[in-house]
Formats: sequence, C-alpha cells, structure tokens
Amino acid sequence: MTRIDAKFAELNAAGKKAFVTYVMAGDPDYETSLEVVKGLPGAGVDIIELGLPFTDPMADGPTIQLAGQRALDGGMTLEKTLQLATDFRKDDDTTPIVLMGYYNPIYNCGVDKFLEDAKAAGIDGLIVVDLPPEEDDELCIPAQKAGLNFIRLATPTTDDVRLPKVLQNTSGFVYYVSITGITGAAEAQAGDVGPEVARIKAATDLPVIVGFGINTPEKAQNIASISDGAVVGSAIVSQIGAGKSPAEVLAFVKSLADGAHKG
Repeated sequence: MTRIDAKFAELNAAGKKAFVTYVMAGDPDYETSLEVVKGLPGAGVDIIELGLPFTDPMADGPTIQLAGQRALDGGMTLEKTLQLATDFRKDDDTTPIVLMGYYNPIYNCGVDKFLEDAKAAGIDGLIVVDLPPEEDDELCIPAQKAGLNFIRLATPTTDDVRLPKVLQNTSGFVYYVSITGITGAAEAQAGDVGPEVARIKAATDLPVIVGFGINTPEKAQNIASISDGAVVGSAIVSQIGAGKSPAEVLAFVKSLADGAHKG
C-alpha cells in the first residue's frame, strides 16, 4: 500500500473528502518553495502535487507556465525537485507526494535511474500528462513495479470507448480534468462535473479527484461534494507569483482546504 492508498483509506474511514494542492517546485526559489510545501499539510492539504519545471508545458495555462519559468530561471532541475521532496520528508513521512509534469526530463534522466531516485526521495505517485496509455511500457508499468502509483487524467472528451484504456493501468486515484483546455482557463461547474464523475466511478473502484478551474473555498466544497476530492493549482500558484509570503499563501490554502473538507 502506498502513502496515497493509505491516505484515501484514512479519509474514507473518517467520511472526509481529499484536498489536493499543486505547487511548482522551486517557485519562486528553492527555499521559499520548500517553506510553502512544508506548510501545506498543516494548512489541511491531504496530498501534494509537486510540479516538475519544464520548458514546454503544453497542458498548462499562463499562471503555471510562468511559475515553471521562474523555477527554471532560478536553476531548478529534476534533481533539485527530488531534493526538495527529500528535504520535505525529513519532517513528514506520511503526506503523499505526487510528482506532476512531462516526460522529457524523466526520459533525459533515464527511466530506471529516475524511478530509483524518485522512490528514494519519497515520491509516491506520478502524473505525466504527455504519456498516453499506449505508451504504458515506457514509464507506467516500470513505475508500478517500483511501487509508485501512476495516476491518469480523464477529461470531458474521454468517452466510454476510451475510458477503459485510460483506466487499465491507473492506480492511486483518477484525476478528472473538469474543463476542456489548459489549467486556469475556466471555472469548474459541479452540475457539469457530477455526471462525469459518476460515469468514471461506475468503471473503477479508484477515488476520482477533480481539478482545473477551482479557485475559491465555495467551489472546492461544491466539487468535493460530487467527487472524492478537489485539486487546486493555478489559484495557489498565482498567489506565489504575486509575491505573497509563505504565511499568506498557506492561509489561502487553509481556506480552500476548509471548503473542500465540507464537501
């Protein structure tokens, strides 16, 4: 059982929904980023998605693109991202960390070395947005064998023919992208998302977490109420981009977490 599986079992037993946050590793700099990440569990975050900076983030909107560029400009790398996870693990051995990004840096590192290093750093799962199920032998299957969850995205365009393919080697949870388009581009609507979540849950026993377009406590609550939890990324990243202090960012995160946990 991974930390992700254990966290959902714990939440399920308590009758609570999951609150998941995304932050870009190294944004705006290593020390500030580490301070924010270390503070997330205390602000009510159940699972941390740690963004891996990349030069061509095709699924991301301007907010996360700029965050990645700030991190890269500050010298952030795959190795330093894993070091950040290692530093986090010195004080927290229970909160799950999902590394989210693109395949190119992993490919350049080498899959075997990457998986070994990620496991050693305390990474629990991967979301690699540009590797479709047809490429499962590339990273998904080796990751599962190494004891890491491989989390897949489902979207409004994932129809009933495609869905079984998307789910076949997914573990940990399913990440439902509530809108078509890039991160931060539109607002999620619970009325639209609810039937889609129900459709996915009818096809899998995995938790279904909803992300994209959630930026207030009320929206987090509404989305969590019709799913197994909510993910917030761009709204938090934009606070960091605006130069808010870690304490201010974490206060905002806590407001969102309180909303999601009412769901």
